[in-house]
Amino acid sequence: MREIEELKEDHNEDLQVEGIIVNQFQPRASLPQQMLDELIAEGLPVLPVYLNASVKMRESHQANLPLIHLDPRHKLTQQFVDLHHLLETNAHP
Repeated sequence: MREIEELKEDHNEDLQVEGIIVNQFQPRASLPQQMLDELIAEGLPVLPVYLNASVKMRESHQANLPLIHLDPRHKLTQQFVDLHHLLETNAHP
């Protein structure tokens, strides 16, 4: 968080951090969950929507198609939609 304060001072006083986005999350693996628990225990602003690791993202890049157009019903696509909704709902005017 210290780096963010430096960025604010140097580049943008109005910068606001919405939270930490958990990306490439592997819910069945113990180490990622342990690391996530530590971030939360430290009181860091971890957003409650986690983006899982998925081959579908690589397929999206290879096809030059946004994930939502490639596979709108895929679990990762829905996680991005949920994240967008969360950020829009919590947006500051």
